[in-house]
Amino acid sequence: MATKTIYFTVNGRPEQAEFPADCPAQDVKDLFRSAAEAGPHDILKMYNPKGSIIIISPGLEPNSPNSCYKLEVVAADCNSVELAVALGFDLTSMEKRLQDLEKKILVEAVETPAIVYEMKRQVESFREKLESVEHLSWLGLFKELSEGINKPSPFYHKRTLRKSREECEHVREKFLQMSTLEISEEVRQYLKTPTFDNWQWEDAEIMVLLQVMYNDLDFIATFNIEPEVLQQFLYEVYKRYNNIPFHNFKHCFCVTQMMFGLIWLTNLKSKMDNIDLLTMLTSAVCHDLDHTGYNNAYQINARTELALRYNDISPLENHHCAVAFEILEKNENNIFRNLTSEQYKRIREGIIKCILATDMTRHNEILNKFKSILPIFDFSNKDHKDVLMMIMIKVSDISNEARPMDVAEPWLDCLLLEFYNQSDMEKLEGLPVTPFMDRDKVTKPSSQTGFISYVLLPLFMELANLFPFLEQHIIDPVRKALDYYTEMEKALDKEKVSRTQSDKAATVKNKETSPQSQQNTADNSSETGDG
Repeated sequence: MATKTIYFTVNGRPEQAEFPADCPAQDVKDLFRSAAEAGPHDILKMYNPKGSIIIISPGLEPNSPNSCYKLEVVAADCNSVELAVALGFDLTSMEKRLQDLEKKILVEAVETPAIVYEMKRQVESFREKLESVEHLSWLGLFKELSEGINKPSPFYHKRTLRKSREECEHVREKFLQMSTLEISEEVRQYLKTPTFDNWQWEDAEIMVLLQVMYNDLDFIATFNIEPEVLQQFLYEVYKRYNNIPFHNFKHCFCVTQMMFGLIWLTNLKSKMDNIDLLTMLTSAVCHDLDHTGYNNAYQINARTELALRYNDISPLENHHCAVAFEILEKNENNIFRNLTSEQYKRIREGIIKCILATDMTRHNEILNKFKSILPIFDFSNKDHKDVLMMIMIKVSDISNEARPMDVAEPWLDCLLLEFYNQSDMEKLEGLPVTPFMDRDKVTKPSSQTGFISYVLLPLFMELANLFPFLEQHIIDPVRKALDYYTEMEKALDKEKVSRTQSDKAATVKNKETSPQSQQNTADNSSETGDG
């Protein structure tokens, strides 16, 4: 029998696990629980050498001691029983009653009816949800209702929504230690490509890479930006991105890195003023500051402080702008402090336009405007350049699918975490449920096929109409992503049909073999003279 050997570390301790290739998924999970000395209710997470989360299953790729996976135990002080009690019922008692019911039915009916299997499946499915750290967060069981900046995040166990002082200071110290290091030419060139893998870099290193971008575009010299002011600005930006799955500091970096790459790929340095490029890069850095994981529809329907403050008009994007200029208002953070008042006014106007353009409710308006000017596009026309800047940040903001699949797909998982959390919260609070965020209706492939077909590709293709060279860099990968999720959706639909047919067949079989059915057959036979 073929076996797999998996090498991994737990708390820095090297371990290995061996199991048959056809081993049941639960046995594989139990094997790793045992190796991690984890209890039955502890939640495990496994990471590949790149730091991406991978699924603990029989499908794990065999590896070597030199390419160890990393196993972590999370939510170790939680179990599904405690969670069920928090929800107001006893899951263990429910399972026991179901077992007792199954025994009684077996005595009378000989064979277990399909309905009992379905009930067991639903209970097991619910237990799996309770024992998954993502679903724990979706249920909001760790969400404190008290006000204040240290509210626990609904996404991470025992982590606050806002970064703690200790967390920030630790990252700041590492950043300042690394900030003067010389970056290799290989990394500098890699940073200019859409294939860049953000998952390899931690937050302090990301700040160094952002600093490199400002240097490589000659902003430091051109606008007399003091290195220590740039470092302080980047640190303040880092502090104001929250601990949420998607709209976090790493997303800020990905959007900025894509913007940086597009500037180089399209040779915009020879077509636009440096001050416009500085506006675009800084807009990307600041575009989601202090995002809390709930979109504009939620803000408006829940009548949040932001919605009230901005009269339901792009409340999040207005807030991101306000936080950006709040940071820049302090002299020690103000990377524009050596600009003239006219230059500053132009940059402020540009940043506001760019960040407000990331509100997806304005998508068609901005795209249609860009399409209308494309045939006569003129880089000397300010209005044309303003629209291009808005298109560039929009492309950068939703560009994950232009990246390699092993970089892009984890981002989709993160996005769905935020979406599902919001729809769960909308249901709990009796608000209108955002359809594309509803966990009961949306799957990973279904969330992407429509989005790629009707939003991503049309937007990317218009930018490629202006810069044809971009097709191979951002359109071809997106088409491949569409094919990937289309095939995944077909496979899921096929599996769903197969399961439905199997359930129907089991129901028919159980009806035919039930004692009552046999008695009815016997009665019918005696009445017709058969037998």
